[in-house]
Amino acid sequence: MDKFMDSPWFLRLTALALALFLFFSVRAEMESSSLASTGDSVDMIRDVPVEVYYDNENYVVTGVPETVNMTIKGPASLVQSTKLMKDFALKVDLRSMTLGSHTVQIQHENLSDKLEVHLEPATINVNIEEKISKSFRVDPELNDKMLAEDYTLVNMEVEPSTIEVTGAKSAVEAISFVKVSVTGEEEISKSFEQVGRVRVLDRDLNKLNVTIEPEEVTVKVDVEAYHKEVPVVVKQTGEPKKGITVNSLTSDEKTVSVYGPRKAVDAVEQVTASVDLSKISGNGKQTVGLEKPKGISKLSKDKVDITIDVQVDGDAADTEDEPGQADEEAAAVSDQEENSSDLAAGEEPAGAGSAAEQEAASQKKTKKFTNIPIGIQGLDKQFSGTISKPADGAAAVTLTGEEQAIAALEETDISITADASSITTAGEHTAGITIQVPPGIQVEVGFKEVTIRIEQV
Repeated sequence: MDKFMDSPWFLRLTALALALFLFFSVRAEMESSSLASTGDSVDMIRDVPVEVYYDNENYVVTGVPETVNMTIKGPASLVQSTKLMKDFALKVDLRSMTLGSHTVQIQHENLSDKLEVHLEPATINVNIEEKISKSFRVDPELNDKMLAEDYTLVNMEVEPSTIEVTGAKSAVEAISFVKVSVTGEEEISKSFEQVGRVRVLDRDLNKLNVTIEPEEVTVKVDVEAYHKEVPVVVKQTGEPKKGITVNSLTSDEKTVSVYGPRKAVDAVEQVTASVDLSKISGNGKQTVGLEKPKGISKLSKDKVDITIDVQVDGDAADTEDEPGQADEEAAAVSDQEENSSDLAAGEEPAGAGSAAEQEAASQKKTKKFTNIPIGIQGLDKQFSGTISKPADGAAAVTLTGEEQAIAALEETDISITADASSITTAGEHTAGITIQVPPGIQVEVGFKEVTIRIEQV
């Protein structure tokens, strides 16, 4: 045995065995390592941005998602490095496509050919449209519940009043409302200014994907205590002096505004100006105070001027003339009598028509109608419109004319219309009014414009 172990062949066989053992051990380890490194792995990369290439100066593209989810499959090391580095890109190239709808695939760049790529979604429907710009008026809106009790909104102005909207032609043409809302705390009792963001909506109040310039505007809100306009009615008190006949008493102010709690203001139909007939001695003007109705806090005017038209006979003149005036008038009468002898038969003296003129003036009467509906004319057939201010869509008018003509007047003789021929967009618009009455009748109304809410049919 010792001899065999000392033999050179023993050493050679031992060395061969060790070499074979080491060879197979290393090979097995390398094969195991190779299998581990070349095994397939699957992973998902979420919210990968999608780039779109098109002529954005003249066209607008819709239908391309901002991000998609991407699943990659391949060697684990490659999958892991791709997810960490993110040096790839997803794109949609539409530069060679025409206007209209298209179905396209999302393409990827800088991804290894050893990776299998799956996108969600892989195919998308896009729409290429012409880009247009159009100006729109901004309509402010304020919830009336934000106003303090017994306060009312007088006016709202927007600066700038118009904005420029740019987007796809279909989106711009779908615009029905361009609004800015006034927000803030409730119990508003004074005027203020506020900056607000403009909203562009379609007829179903959906927000549209368009570009707005500017995006914010300033709203000026004018608030006053609750009030309304009512007519001034002249009330006669006392008895006129002897020889004085009152033809008419007319207030220079036809209407005044009454302020106060809503319930008290709504109950007021008119304001009275009382004129004491016993203090009237001739034609002219007289300033009288207005009687404040119960519950009203203030009036827009406390006093008004009353135009007095009376007829004074001789007896009254004698009692009212100053010293020496009677002699002068007697001389004038004597001169008239002398001159009358020179007049041709049937010829009337100068000034003889003044009595007739006074009689005609005394026959002027006033009549008021409080609920004349306001119509809309000239509106394009693609729109429908309703009067939003005044809220009841009606007006109160005061008519003045000959007694007989005024007495025969009825509501059907009065026509009030708002001209909407210049309105080309939906939303709220102001329009002037036209009033038609029979010839010879004078008409007065408390406002010259109305607000019309326009909707697309």
